[in-house]
Amino acid sequence: MKFSKTPHAADITGDIRTHHADFQVDEIPDFTPSGDGEHVCLKVQKAGQNTEWVSKQFADIAGIARRDVSYAGLKDRHAITTQWFSVWLPGKVSPNWSEHLPESIKVLEEVRHNRKVRIGTLRGNRFKIIMRNCTGDKARLEQAIAAIKAQGVPNYFGQQRFGYQFHNIERATLWFEGQIKPKARHQKSMYLSAARSLIFNQNLSQRVSADTWCQALDGDVYQLNGTKSCFYEPLDATILQRVEQFDLHPTAPLWGNGELMSQSTVREQEAAVAEEFALLCQGLEKHGLKQERRSLRLLVDQLSHQWLDDDCLELVFKLPPGSYATSVLQELGQFTDIAELNRIKTD
Repeated sequence: MKFSKTPHAADITGDIRTHHADFQVDEIPDFTPSGDGEHVCLKVQKAGQNTEWVSKQFADIAGIARRDVSYAGLKDRHAITTQWFSVWLPGKVSPNWSEHLPESIKVLEEVRHNRKVRIGTLRGNRFKIIMRNCTGDKARLEQAIAAIKAQGVPNYFGQQRFGYQFHNIERATLWFEGQIKPKARHQKSMYLSAARSLIFNQNLSQRVSADTWCQALDGDVYQLNGTKSCFYEPLDATILQRVEQFDLHPTAPLWGNGELMSQSTVREQEAAVAEEFALLCQGLEKHGLKQERRSLRLLVDQLSHQWLDDDCLELVFKLPPGSYATSVLQELGQFTDIAELNRIKTD
């Protein structure tokens, strides 16, 4: 399944994640450690490891339960990333982490704090991505980057939500049909997230195809920029201006129990998508998810690019929490994920 691109999208082809250093992510925290408390906060750089595995290493070294180690967000495995963890060590001295950690994990800072680091305690992420073996129209690429700076990109959920060849959607469908019953909590969460994300992406794809994803339509529900606050209001000149100025963003549903907030033609379009994916919608409702909304567009902050050589492009930008770098890459072209390709070959 493919999702629509904007009319400004470029057609570059190339490779990403050829090396871990080709995909760098630095977490931008939304807290300042207090300097004392029961929790040890660790700023960690990892390479080629996933967040859950690193979290388990800290728990094992400290001799505590896995639940007593927390973090603000998951970070890519096939990358070099920095992020904050917290380890609950009330009245205990911190271990010498470096004695036990592999070379792929480095503790850059260590400071006490009076609270655990919770999911979502971040202002965003800073990305540096290198694309190799690039071919295509460079002039069109420049136009696409200018368009991204001017209006952002469609706020799609990334491919990682769906799994290889939409495996998570397949499993969610079998679960909702009663053919399988996942036992692990993380599997249930993964399948529910995949189903919800697919319905959102399909709504967004239709708006992108109609070139209305960054416009206010009669019946739209709006999200206040920088918040999760959403509201419906009839379309008027004030709403049009606020959307144009990026103070408000049109939204699509994150499916669950409850009535759609949208009205008029927008509501009809969203209801049609829900009918197309009726089984997934019914499964999400059955498992207790509530109707929510998500912005259709994603603003890309501090975007810059340079050609390191004739076929090697470097991209640097910042994104808010809950968004995906792949949404930016999709507007530039088609890129082969070498790390994922190698993983599939070895499975």
